[in-house]
Amino acid sequence: MSTPLTALGRALSELIDGAPLSRRALQEFSDLDPASLQTVMQAWPHILAKQKHILLDGLNRLAEENTLVSFEDLARRLLNDPDGQVRLRAIRLLEESDDPKLTGAFLKILSSDDDSETRREVASALGRFVELGELEQIPAAVLREVEDALLEKANGDDQSVIRRSALESLGYSSRPEVATLIQSSIRRENPDWQASALVAMGLSSDERWEEQVLSRLTDTNLGVRLAAVEAAGELRLASARSLLFQVLEEEDEDQVSSAAIWSLSQIGGEDVRIYIQNLLDLAEDDEGVQFLEEALENLEFTDELNRFDLMSLEPDQDE
Repeated sequence: MSTPLTALGRALSELIDGAPLSRRALQEFSDLDPASLQTVMQAWPHILAKQKHILLDGLNRLAEENTLVSFEDLARRLLNDPDGQVRLRAIRLLEESDDPKLTGAFLKILSSDDDSETRREVASALGRFVELGELEQIPAAVLREVEDALLEKANGDDQSVIRRSALESLGYSSRPEVATLIQSSIRRENPDWQASALVAMGLSSDERWEEQVLSRLTDTNLGVRLAAVEAAGELRLASARSLLFQVLEEEDEDQVSSAAIWSLSQIGGEDVRIYIQNLLDLAEDDEGVQFLEEALENLEFTDELNRFDLMSLEPDQDE
């Protein structure tokens, strides 16, 4: 008599047979113990590439919806997979990880992976470690190594999209050469480079870029305009509030309009609350209602931060 399959075994069997996986089956790949991970890796060569991609896309969606699941152990093992699309999806599964030990594998992919999409994905993922380094949550030596590699990539001769991803990730960095790189990139005639420079500005938490961002909120290029709108929110530029209202009145692209609403929710203000509430009162579709409700929740958080900042600046009345 054959031994009954475990839930994980059934999921792997379905994958090999080409069957779709349920949400419950996807959850079987979370928090794998060493024996279960070995079971998956033994079955992995027998799964069609298309099924692997479908599985990893499903795991990424599940991870976005449910913060209690973790596919890190599986994703780490797949960073060396011969299929570039598998490696790319594995990197996405690791984008929220704060383990500095990952940087070694990521930097190797950045420098030598033969798949350009995978190099671009890892250049983007390394931004998290620049951010963690600036927050002093990983060793300074690791931060330096990551920054050096991203600077080399951004200034190198790889494909433009990869170099621009490296630039965007460097936005978190406070190193002087990064500011120089951002400045030179925003001055390029290529709007893609301008947009990436604006993304980096938004991540920098540095108000030195205020005028650069404000001047591009109504840029004729969609990518540049969108990046500037998002950067204004990330930098919480109060000076951008009236211009963002202008964008909302004149903008034809839904993506930019949504970004302007969210940026206003990051900047705050009673006029912003009234505006978003009026939009919510007029909204008809469920997706629009959900987005505007989330914007109002974010606005409440922003206004609390702003009140705290004001209180910290007020002199002590007892002094």
